[in-house]
Amino acid sequence: MGRKQAREGAMRLIFQMESTNDFSDESIDVYLSNFQYGDSETKYIEDSVKTIRDNLDEIDKNIISHLEGWSIYRLAKVDLAVLRVAIYEILYRHDIPLEVSINEAIEIVKKYSAEDSFRFVNGVLGSFVRTMDDKHD
Repeated sequence: MGRKQAREGAMRLIFQMESTNDFSDESIDVYLSNFQYGDSETKYIEDSVKTIRDNLDEIDKNIISHLEGWSIYRLAKVDLAVLRVAIYEILYRHDIPLEVSINEAIEIVKKYSAEDSFRFVNGVLGSFVRTMDDKHD
């Protein structure tokens, strides 16, 4: 396994937590006990999901500010989970190149979501990254 599987695991766990409205450590432990991940994948999933949970307001504000004509509540839960993981990586994981975070998000959404969702996710992430670039200029 590798980072790709760990990202998918984090997305599935964020999706589950959003669906059940249970962002507890216990739900993380239960999820991890039901799937076989290596040590590095487990660490990535735990770190990412806890950081996303602890910074959910900031992450969601970044998503909301780049939704043109959409409400965050209307997003498919898979798309929302993918966006949360990608924005987490962009904001908090400086060891992962932006391009990798965006490309992986697109690949995951192609696998788990509606046929055209990848365009939407790419647009939101592209807008988010351009805004970040503007702030750093």
